[in-house]
Amino acid sequence: MPGTRKLGRPTDQRKAMLRGMVTLLLENGQVITTVTRAKEVRSIAEKMITLGKENTLASYRQALAYITKESVAKKVFTDYASLYADRKGGYTQMYRLGARRGDGAETAVIKMVDYVKAAPVEENSKKAAKKADKADAE
Repeated sequence: MPGTRKLGRPTDQRKAMLRGMVTLLLENGQVITTVTRAKEVRSIAEKMITLGKENTLASYRQALAYITKESVAKKVFTDYASLYADRKGGYTQMYRLGARRGDGAETAVIKMVDYVKAAPVEENSKKAAKKADKADAE
């Protein structure tokens, strides 16, 4: 049953950790963590995307109350809602990676299904684009 794992932390620390991990997952598209944490993050992230698909003011405020960055909440309601509009659930997938070197904890990567992160724009290409714009203007 989701939400019942204590993860070895007091309630306030556990909630803060999960909020941060869900925000990071929705922002970057994937997170590497332990298997038990990934299972908790998966259920919460799927609830946030379901709120995004509802696309009401009340659901936006609920998502914003949990997600720690406003830009990520907007991304949920614009990018993820349109990407998963025809999908009924299962917005995340989890792959087990094996034991962590330091303490032997079983690790996993949790990622968003069908999500392609936008390629970062390099500084050189930005400068080249500005030079081309200047040349066109002259």
